[in-house]
Amino acid sequence: MSSMPTRRTRRFAVLVTAASLLPLPVLAGCSSGGGAGDDDDAPSVAQDIAVAPRAKVADRGTLNWGVDALPATYNTFQADADAAAHRVAGAVLPTLFTLDRRGRPQRDPDYLASAEVKQREPRQVVVYKLNPKAVWSDGTALTAADFEAQWKALRGKDSAFWAAHHAGYDRIDRVERGATEREVKVTFAKNCADWAALFTPLYPKAVMGTAGAFNDASRKQPPLAAGPFKVGSRDDKQGTLTLVRNPRWWGERAKLDRLVLRAVPREKRVEALASGGLDLAEITPGAAERITKANAARKKESGKGRQPSPGATAEGGNKGNKPLAADVTALRGLVVRRSLEPAYTQLALNGASGPLADERVRRAIARAVDRKAIAEYVLKPLGLPVAPPGSHVLVAGQPGYADTSSALGSLDPKAAQALLADAGWKEGHGTAPQKKAVGSLPAVPLADRTTPAGHSPEPDDEDPDGLDGVDGKGARDTGGKAVAAPARYKDGKKLVLRFVLPKGAGGEPLRAVGERIARQLDAIGIRTEIVKVDDTSFFKDHIASGDFDLALYGWPTGAYPATDARPIFAKPQPAADGSLIVEQNYTRVGTDQIDRLFDQASSELDPEVSRDLMARADARIWAVAAAIPLYQRPELVGIRKTVANAGAFGLATPRYQDLGFLR
Repeated sequence: MSSMPTRRTRRFAVLVTAASLLPLPVLAGCSSGGGAGDDDDAPSVAQDIAVAPRAKVADRGTLNWGVDALPATYNTFQADADAAAHRVAGAVLPTLFTLDRRGRPQRDPDYLASAEVKQREPRQVVVYKLNPKAVWSDGTALTAADFEAQWKALRGKDSAFWAAHHAGYDRIDRVERGATEREVKVTFAKNCADWAALFTPLYPKAVMGTAGAFNDASRKQPPLAAGPFKVGSRDDKQGTLTLVRNPRWWGERAKLDRLVLRAVPREKRVEALASGGLDLAEITPGAAERITKANAARKKESGKGRQPSPGATAEGGNKGNKPLAADVTALRGLVVRRSLEPAYTQLALNGASGPLADERVRRAIARAVDRKAIAEYVLKPLGLPVAPPGSHVLVAGQPGYADTSSALGSLDPKAAQALLADAGWKEGHGTAPQKKAVGSLPAVPLADRTTPAGHSPEPDDEDPDGLDGVDGKGARDTGGKAVAAPARYKDGKKLVLRFVLPKGAGGEPLRAVGERIARQLDAIGIRTEIVKVDDTSFFKDHIASGDFDLALYGWPTGAYPATDARPIFAKPQPAADGSLIVEQNYTRVGTDQIDRLFDQASSELDPEVSRDLMARADARIWAVAAAIPLYQRPELVGIRKTVANAGAFGLATPRYQDLGFLR
């Protein structure tokens, strides 16, 4: 069993499903990411927000924003910082560089008058000139002392600070005051291409100055604010965290009186939106379909000049796939905003031991999985582009995106079978070992595979993987189109892989994807044991600990891949106690070449050269075939029609002071 890795705050693995779409933080790490002059293609799907000029937004109101849970800590640099913690930080703390609609870092003038590399040789020097109006909510100015305290807390030299990561900060030699108190001079010991990611969010010295404040006080005590909002009150029993206007905010005044983060389970959000308990929330595809159909029906009925007839309740059935009459009434004030987030779902192959330690077996699996068909299954019903991701570190539309998947090869089941044969896994019969239960986990035999209720087994009445009619044992039923290949054996052992999936209601679409992958692997002779585990233990007890062969989980991408993506693909290293330090590389597969390319990219101050190095690293990641991106994460947001400047933000950072309600 490998050691429990440390999770980095800005980039953490998530269970990304078609129905359980967990909100992700904005990424940051140590290439300044490009500027406004970049000529990269625009995102495949633009952000979808209810844009309104500030003059048309009311100067009052309370916006209820649905979240999965209230923050576990207010310190986003701690290992258990969650999405809500990042949302709070975005509204109350300095973000020196925000991301535009194409995911490009842009200096925020509310905090920075300027920020630039003043020197490259012999050492990189960056000088920040702070906005002279910038103050913390206690009236003290933002100064170099805050920057210095954050660097010392995060650089990794003082083990008393329980920081989740040190990337970028560990490259700094010193932080000091510049020509004035509002000027910060940062000198690097080693070049940092992603320097624009540092000091975001920026915490006051009161949080970063001592280990006690960093580790403990910052968990429950909100930090001093320096944003359009500050933390007002928290009610854990009611599941609400209220942000209020920061009276010392020097920028454009927040339109809202209050921004309330309200913990509401995803399966209850559409009802909360309909009743007015929420104004804005990420929702499931099923909820999005209900809202869309209700709006279409209302428009149709309105055009006919009559009201919808009475029918089933919103909780009842929906025979004939028609919108419910109750839905037409209850959901009439809502719309669905949809986009694609900078995140993807991947098939992870644990290469630490067993059959998947052989690269040929991993490549066989990768070339047998029909990524396009899976992307179509998830995204096409949502009206979103279905091209599978071509990169592990960026998504289409982000500066520097390049499709390097050709390093692995295209879909080719015959080539996959040849790879298995070359690895010694032959078709035929052998003495298959008895299945062993792991702990108390329930193993689901192949014959018991089912498609979750509510999901058609084939999108658009087609069979993208060519395995209709194949049961888990490889038998053909009378209506089948194909037969699963004979099982493969090596040294008398049958090739069977444990496929770990979440068993909660929100994981149904993810399990449906897993079922399709299992059927595609049947076609080349690989059998799977699907193991369904509790959602709460899925990541910690299985993914992070290495207790799986195959699994589905997601990664966000960001503007700073040279720094942020490195721990995800770094070669695991042995620790002094004999365990394996995997950082965030839960597949346990890496190479020295990949590490060198990341190191070069993160030290290269020429953005174009850094991007080229990242593309080369990404090609090598494809070649080792341990992480197979399947589809980009959909972003579905249910929102009240009167809400302005919110919705599916896509690649961009929300501008919290502009959120509000139309006049």
